[in-house]
Amino acid sequence: MSIKNVTSSNFSEIRDSEKTVLIDFYASWCGPCRMLSPIIDEIAEERPDITVGKINVDEEQELSREFGIVSIPTVIVLKGGKVVSRVTGARPKAQLLSLLEAEATV
Repeated sequence: MSIKNVTSSNFSEIRDSEKTVLIDFYASWCGPCRMLSPIIDEIAEERPDITVGKINVDEEQELSREFGIVSIPTVIVLKGGKVVSRVTGARPKAQLLSLLEAEATV
């Protein structure tokens, strides 16, 4: 499954997905974001049951503010359009996968 480039114009389509949604807030200049990127790519490839998106915080400042992003990388999981979990910083794949199982930690 491919990763969706999430923008203000297509965010509602992503948010309203019937699938669980994993969103990576990142910037191209961010070292930890570059470390996390291949892990996000793996999850997208291995988990066709979820929608995976990336939001560039430099290009989508409005979405970043909406989600209160103050540090990157930040990964957020949405279920039914609502944030159920989030984590900031580069994390191992197992920890990111465990976020997908959360019901509501935020």
